[in-house]
Amino acid sequence: MKFLLGLVAVSAFATWPAAAPQDDASVIVGRAARVYRSLASLRADFTQVIDDDAVGTFESRGIMVQSGQNKLTMRFSDPKGDAIVLDGRYVWVYTPSTTPGQVLRMPIPTGPVYGFNVLAWLLDKPAERYRSRYLKRDFVDFVQTDVVELVPMADDLPFRKATLWLDRDTALPRKVVIEERAGGTRTLTLSKLRTNDPVTDKTFQFDVPSGVRVIEQS
Repeated sequence: MKFLLGLVAVSAFATWPAAAPQDDASVIVGRAARVYRSLASLRADFTQVIDDDAVGTFESRGIMVQSGQNKLTMRFSDPKGDAIVLDGRYVWVYTPSTTPGQVLRMPIPTGPVYGFNVLAWLLDKPAERYRSRYLKRDFVDFVQTDVVELVPMADDLPFRKATLWLDRDTALPRKVVIEERAGGTRTLTLSKLRTNDPVTDKTFQFDVPSGVRVIEQS
């Protein structure tokens, strides 16, 4: 059985086109950016791991829906009930698992800092904002990907480096690892990606639960 699995693995790599040279990283990222901008919506299951020496490691999961730069919802199944919602005007951060009885509301950041919208950080005008480098080819959940590194050319983004696993067929991100400037890493893995599903404003609406206090932040 091990021998047969080995043959399958060898066959997969043998039929995979050669890895792109390093100077093609900008081409790969540019294609991903064009695909990202063309999407009416993106829906995916996600797993997120935040690893920080100061506070420990936290893993969460749920469903993400995105439409453009200013509309995003991350509804968590673990911790159940947590949510991050960008409704086009405000960011809502509701984490009853750690801070019950309150929800934070703040204006959506503008410019190159998009706050909670990680994909917009990385795939909106990447040629103007990052130095890109090709790292390797890899699999994410049996999907063939190109792995590229993005380093910001300015200090107005809250991370010093990001690594993207981009689907070779669709150019969509399958995995993102962000190294924060303040220390720690954030790993976001996407699965069951669906593009251009119909979405309405209600998808990005946050309804404040009864008894929950809204805390305004600037």
